[in-house]
This record gives sequence, C-alpha cells and structure tokens, in this order.
Amino acid sequence: MKIFSLFLFMTVGFFTGTKHYYKKEVMSTLELERMNTRISEIKNMISIDPKYNTKIAFFVDMRIPSGKNRFFVYDLVNNKILDQGLVAHGSGSETGVKGSLRFSNTPNSNCTALGRYVIENCYKGGFGKSYKLNGLDETNNNALKRAIVLHYYSAVPYEEQDYYISNSHGCPMVNEQFFKRIEKIIDNSKSKIILDVYY
Repeated sequence: MKIFSLFLFMTVGFFTGTKHYYKKEVMSTLELERMNTRISEIKNMISIDPKYNTKIAFFVDMRIPSGKNRFFVYDLVNNKILDQGLVAHGSGSETGVKGSLRFSNTPNSNCTALGRYVIENCYKGGFGKSYKLNGLDETNNNALKRAIVLHYYSAVPYEEQDYYISNSHGCPMVNEQFFKRIEKIIDNSKSKIILDVYY
C-alpha cells in the first residue's frame, strides 16, 4: 500500500499553484521499495529527536545511475517527492563495472560514504556556497574530517543524461540551478535537515 501511495503521489502534479520541478513519472518497484524503507527509518529517527526537520528530508539513491535524477527532496508530511536532480558520487566509488559502486568512510579515499547526514552550517569555499555534512552513522562518521560537503559544480548537468556525469571527491555535488532550489529549503529551515545516502 505504501508503495502504491508513493507511486500515486509521484505521478500527479505537486506544488499546487506553484511551478514544480519533478520530472520523473515512474520509479521502478525496487527504487520505490528502497525509498520507502529509508523514509520509514528517517521518520522513526526524527520523531524522537526535535532538533531535526520533521517536514522535509533529502534522499540520494546511489543505485540509480549518475546521469539520472537520484537526489530527491521529500515531503515527509504529505509523502511526496517535491523536487529532484542529478548528483555526482565520488571518483573513488568507481569499480570499473558499469552500475556497480563501492563506498568508503576512509579519509582520502575519494569515495562516497553511505548513511544519514545532518546538513550543517554553510560556508564559502572553493566551490562557492557549500554546506558542511555531519555523518550520523559508522559508515559516514568521518564526513567532517574528510570535508564532505553539499555543493554545486558547473560540470554537473541540469538535465538527465544517457551517460554518466562527472565525479566528485566524495561529496554530493549537484547542478547550480538545482542547488539554488535546495539552498532555499535549507536556509529557511529552523531545524536541521537530514540527507540520507543509500544504495
């Protein structure tokens, strides 16, 4: 039932009265199952800790190819995807096998690390405005030490591609146009937003 509900929400229009950016009309059953599992876990986590945003969370499904939208802005109250975009993974996560990635929390690995992150304060760095990410799990608790941040980069395309996009040094790196939309959500949030990266 959960899967059906999510599918229904994703095939109808969102942002009533406002332009929306959600483009993907159909997710595979496996993508839906993975997302449903993560949504349930995040909802359980934030229900017991008031410092987290209970309305919005970000999800990144690393099983989806990098040329396809796999960064999702999710409305936890109304159970629907509000926005989505492309996001790069770390160059160290490449295995040489198409569609297969590896993940690591090790400094200098240039890998993406899976797990739940808290989006922390922004700062201006080499890529412009960026948000520090604090890893909450054993699989990503070196994020601050590794300088893993949410940032934009000009090499990340805006539209979906039939090929893989450029890699990062382990950071979730997005298109600038998409970044500007999620930046508004982060900056207007009075509580910390969770970013969940899963595979």
